[in-house]
Amino acid sequence: MQIVRFTSPLTSAAAVGIDDGEQVVELAGITTVGELLRLSSDELKERCASADGPRHPSGSVALLPPVDGRMEVWAAGVTYRRSREARVLESERAADVYELVYDAERPELFFKSVAWKVSGDGGRISVREDSGIDVPEPELGLVLNAGGEIVGYTVVDDVSSRTIEGVNPLYLPQAKIYLGACAVGPGIRPAWEVADPYTLDITLTIARAGETVWDGKASTSQLNRRLDDLAGYLYRADAFPDGAVLATGTCLVPDLPFTLQDGDTVTIGISEIGTLTTSVVRGLDAMR
Repeated sequence: MQIVRFTSPLTSAAAVGIDDGEQVVELAGITTVGELLRLSSDELKERCASADGPRHPSGSVALLPPVDGRMEVWAAGVTYRRSREARVLESERAADVYELVYDAERPELFFKSVAWKVSGDGGRISVREDSGIDVPEPELGLVLNAGGEIVGYTVVDDVSSRTIEGVNPLYLPQAKIYLGACAVGPGIRPAWEVADPYTLDITLTIARAGETVWDGKASTSQLNRRLDDLAGYLYRADAFPDGAVLATGTCLVPDLPFTLQDGDTVTIGISEIGTLTTSVVRGLDAMR
């Protein structure tokens, strides 16, 4: 089962529903994902089980990113050994910063995107025109309710400029926060349906002109943090009345000097969660 946000064929407005693989059932009275995330985990489970709105065949509706309203997307950094190695390799002056954060008690957390900037499945991501090396970062996303409970999982692409962050880690916001740098989707897999989030396979495939130019596979078993610990740090001194998505770090980073190019297709799959596919454009004008 997936909680999905989509364009209703009946009203042409955004709607929220439950997709069981055969049909999408709208959640009557719920117009945003944020409304659902104001509920406790138990209340959310009950609300999903009682979906009784209009029905549509699965695959017949246009999916939208499963974030909206006042929701925010945040991300954790250097949570896998591969990510630490990549950051150390690309950094020109501050490689030791990444070594220290990998083993530190406090994780690295940073703001990634407001809801309206997020791309969804079938949408576009972009690479900056002032950057030379840019990569997708496939990540398991925690869907957190207003109370900080992990109520679901989704797929996140934390698109990043290795060129900009590598010059100086203080440039991280410019490397990671811009229009087209965040994709989430295709939907939300409820947490109560995932037996063990630490045994999920993550795959990344990058296609160019119809040919695969990079692919890789890893697992959440390689994560160096506990998921509830990451969520706890995010909510320690902040409030998210409509919930949040927290990307948990990447374990798949193409070797230097690989970079995304205009026209590439990026496909990220996480077992039990879903598959997120986006196309790449270069520059702000193309993303607009």
